[in-house]
Amino acid sequence: MGFAFGYGFKRRSYLLYRKWREFFSTQWAGGVVLLFFVVVAMLLANIPATAEFYHALLEAPVGITVGSFDFTFDLERFVNDGLMMVFFFTVGLEIKREVVSGHLSSFRQALLPVAGALGGMVVPALVYALFNHGTQYAAGWGIPMATDIAFAIAIVSTMGNKVPVSLKVFLTALAVVDDLGAIVVIAVFYGASVRFKLLLAAAVFLFLAWLLKKLKVNTFFPYVLISVALWLLFYHSGVHATIAGVLLAMFIPSEPKYNKKYFLNKVRFFLDDFVNRNRGEVPVTENEAQVLDLRRISVIAADSMSLSQRFDRLLSPWVNYLILPLFALVNAGVQVTSAADLNLFATTQGIGILFGLWIGKPLGITLLSFVFVKTGLAVMPAGTSWKMFIAVACLGGIGFTMSIFMDTLAFAAQPAFMAAGKIAIFAASVAASLTGLVAIRAVHGAGRGRSGAPGEGQ
Repeated sequence: MGFAFGYGFKRRSYLLYRKWREFFSTQWAGGVVLLFFVVVAMLLANIPATAEFYHALLEAPVGITVGSFDFTFDLERFVNDGLMMVFFFTVGLEIKREVVSGHLSSFRQALLPVAGALGGMVVPALVYALFNHGTQYAAGWGIPMATDIAFAIAIVSTMGNKVPVSLKVFLTALAVVDDLGAIVVIAVFYGASVRFKLLLAAAVFLFLAWLLKKLKVNTFFPYVLISVALWLLFYHSGVHATIAGVLLAMFIPSEPKYNKKYFLNKVRFFLDDFVNRNRGEVPVTENEAQVLDLRRISVIAADSMSLSQRFDRLLSPWVNYLILPLFALVNAGVQVTSAADLNLFATTQGIGILFGLWIGKPLGITLLSFVFVKTGLAVMPAGTSWKMFIAVACLGGIGFTMSIFMDTLAFAAQPAFMAAGKIAIFAASVAASLTGLVAIRAVHGAGRGRSGAPGEGQ
């Protein structure tokens, strides 16, 4: 009886573990975790029994205090100004990867997502400005410019083969370019008064990073030290500290130290040596020569990947399942005190964000893409139609992470405006998600009805 119970428990535990791993290996897992923490933050902020705890949590000190040396922040600032640098660093790595060898590596490949991203930034900003120019909300024009790549890719992934692969690639590349545009806007328009001497010192550290790249230094430690120095200098310079992460990413080596041929030859040599040094029944852990061979193989394997890839593999799980959820936890907890707080049409701020993201984003993406395709400057993604293109473009209106970040910068001195902006971002993102899902299903269904097969022709 006890054996059967123990076996059953182990089997259930294994199946649960396997399901858990399968979930986190999907493209949409990050979006689900992010949404969960959004809901948690909203509940914590609005349930009377937990609201006080939630606000105390945001103000909890995080940092280092040694004697008279005190370098601490409250949790909210630590996440927004500190941990988000790591997020922006991974965004920078992704941008660089796409430019070096991905969907933005050639002029022909890059032109359509660049055009779509440009239209998807300019039109929403104009829509917001149309409602808010000259008002107390005018500073928020950058809020509806950004697409949240985690949520957008998560939703489009759930649609399976209803969305052509070429359009999934287009949306990913567009979101990458969109992130780059948002980073430029943050650096240029949402910084404080700039202290150029500190930026000059930061440039020296970036030069050191470039020098390390030229010398083919392929270890984490020196770049981590440079990242700390850059963060401190940018933090006190007046340019938002997270920009340091993007800039450093541009100097991380994207070429491996060893090529494939060298890797294969070295691994074969050490494997042969491993076999030759075998001592019967003596386990590997007690055979120093074999342990040394294994260490050498691991070093060769690590140096046969670029440092950029290794950073990305190391940091992506932390960003997707810790940093972004923490960002959602500390920023999404908007306290709703009355029904008036949920009235998006009570102010031009709410109207500007709602229509900027929900209508302006897909309109801008589609219009400029249409112009570039019709003039022959760019090529329509293969195997799709303009109807499906517009349906997918609707998902560009999901503006969670970067839009909230812009909101916290634009209205840092006006908490009431910041809270109202977050509610508008949530509403617009939900509206864009539902619109995109319904439109994709409708277009896919119409295509099946005419052809009897998935998809549409042009």
